[in-house]
Amino acid sequence: RGKALWQAHGRDTLVVNPPAMPLSREELDEVAELPYMREVHPMYDALGGVAAIEEVRFSVAHNRGCFGGCNFCSLAFHQGRMITSRSIESCVREVEGFTRDPKFKGYVHDVGGPSANFRHPSCKDQLKRGMCRNKNCLAPYPCKNLDPDHSEYVELLRRLRAIPGVKKVFVRSGIRYDYLLEDKGSPFLSELVKYHISGQLKVAPEHCVAGVLDYMGKPHFDVFEKFWDKYRAVNEKNGREQYLVPYLMSSHPGCTLEDAVQLAEFLHSTGHKPEQVQDFYPTPGTLSTCMYYTGIDPRDMTPVFAETTPHGKELQRALLQWFRPDKKKLVIEALQKAGREDLIGYGPKCLVRPYGDSRPAPQGGKKSAAGTKKSGRPAETPSARAEARRGAKTAEKAKPFKRKSGWAKPKAAAKGKKK
Repeated sequence: RGKALWQAHGRDTLVVNPPAMPLSREELDEVAELPYMREVHPMYDALGGVAAIEEVRFSVAHNRGCFGGCNFCSLAFHQGRMITSRSIESCVREVEGFTRDPKFKGYVHDVGGPSANFRHPSCKDQLKRGMCRNKNCLAPYPCKNLDPDHSEYVELLRRLRAIPGVKKVFVRSGIRYDYLLEDKGSPFLSELVKYHISGQLKVAPEHCVAGVLDYMGKPHFDVFEKFWDKYRAVNEKNGREQYLVPYLMSSHPGCTLEDAVQLAEFLHSTGHKPEQVQDFYPTPGTLSTCMYYTGIDPRDMTPVFAETTPHGKELQRALLQWFRPDKKKLVIEALQKAGREDLIGYGPKCLVRPYGDSRPAPQGGKKSAAGTKKSGRPAETPSARAEARRGAKTAEKAKPFKRKSGWAKPKAAAKGKKK
């Protein structure tokens, strides 16, 4: 459906050509199987190499494109909304090549892509008429024409598990849980839990307030809670204790300070302490970026609040990590501005103690299987409880602690030493 754009600019004219059609499966196989070096560029040798490559060195990208339709994501602009996937045989050949690499220890780090569990176009109509204009496949509700089917992905993972020399095949790319729930009776979730998770599964609810999720183009939070319940049940059935890692976003257009407080309350009540929070950053061409710069929702031309000040964004981000001692001042300021001083104090629902009391606030939620409460919501992990005990001994003016990018958990401080 893409059309060329033509815009006068001074004495010149800017022409943006329509996007090319996605590669066919055969073309994608051919591109994926070119004789790549599979090493970082030698220019990095003098710097000690690139340590991050070890986490993805033996990963398989089995698809391209995404019909998820998140308003803040620009991926569809450079990979398209139509899904193209490699053949099972192409992926098998790549992993067989891994087994001949001396560095391979038997672990396939990921079999994924932009969304791991997409293997084919979202519906059959796409093949005839292209993607629907001004309509999303999944949010706020799944389209009636959606064709949710994990059968080929399940077959792919089974084939890779059976390759001699392969010990474990992980799925570390994020999955679309709303799409998964629409595939009734599929064995995918059961096999994912049993064979392909390394203790944590990445999902992206992003927020819990319906109005904010509508601006994001994400499904409402009850869908996430439904998946969480199902994930917990499948883990218990298989005797696993594995966790969900929810991606969360602060200060997206439409998200007010009051909305951020609601998300912090939810996280606190369920005992979940996110170590990483993504602050909204405008990316070229997206609906969210348009709202950020104009304060207008282009879909209906109505005004939308957008937090654009550095300090305002800092306040929203701090609320989602209320438990950090270095964020206490910001959290108290945010709660006062939102008129929620009731969350400053000693009650079980309070996020922070008043100034002068460095003890951590009470933490809600008891942990059960799969890292959830019995309600299916996230629970406090043992490391989080240990961190809370350490926090009780931390001085009011503790120095901000630093973490390397990608750490899921802070390292414990040596006994007798300050952080």
